[in-house]
Amino acid sequence: MHDEIRALFDLSGKIALVTGGARHLGFDAASILAAAGCAVAITSRRMDSARQTAERLCKAHGGEQLPLQLDQTRFEEVERAVADVHAWKGRIDILVNNAGGGGASPNVARLTERDPKDIDYLIALNLTGVLYCCRQVGRIMADQGSGKIINIASMAGMIGRDRRMYARSGMNGQPVDYAAAKAGVIGLTRDLAGFLSPKGIYVNAISPGGFARGFPGTFEQDYSDRTPLGRMGRDGIDLKGAVLFLASPASDYITGHNLVVDGGFTLWK
Repeated sequence: MHDEIRALFDLSGKIALVTGGARHLGFDAASILAAAGCAVAITSRRMDSARQTAERLCKAHGGEQLPLQLDQTRFEEVERAVADVHAWKGRIDILVNNAGGGGASPNVARLTERDPKDIDYLIALNLTGVLYCCRQVGRIMADQGSGKIINIASMAGMIGRDRRMYARSGMNGQPVDYAAAKAGVIGLTRDLAGFLSPKGIYVNAISPGGFARGFPGTFEQDYSDRTPLGRMGRDGIDLKGAVLFLASPASDYITGHNLVVDGGFTLWK
């Protein structure tokens, strides 16, 4: 590899925290950061899952990985987890706010039928928890005078969804409050970037589209037909480049940006 390329993407010696890093897009983020040279702290709501992921990363990439249990809807747990990472290595250079989820209760997409408690929890999981993590890690990065925050948003925060595509395959779809939370993540990314940039901190978002995970019925084909690239995203492949780019010196003149990784889905009317 040419030295110029290595200088743009080498993260050797950097310390990263990836929330929800035990599976899917979170694991992909943790994996590419470890491959680039980071020591990575991985959180999961289950400690055994975090430990298994840390061991998997160590086998694949070497280095040091720290497993942590975290429910980011609870501020005291965020406070404790961030303090543990800081105590581990004395700094935090990269934060990937990936933890979240869309829920799976009956009639999940029907706002008029959702339990208000479910709405509150989904907002807390996908938006308030991200704010908590940004608050705690942002304070450390401000003291350091450097850092990169990457918030995993969603194209659901950018466009409305045609739920007929879900219904044809017997799927509930995502709830409206999920879209509201992810739109909030995009908004907080832009404003936080302005707030933290004088401290040497970059804040960007990634908005993934749908990733293929064995969906029922004709959903994957229906979705692919509405995507300019003709397919859904691939776990283990399609998010890694975006994470590495925004975490590395290659993106050192980019902040407040929402990088859409959706195969062009949001392009077509």
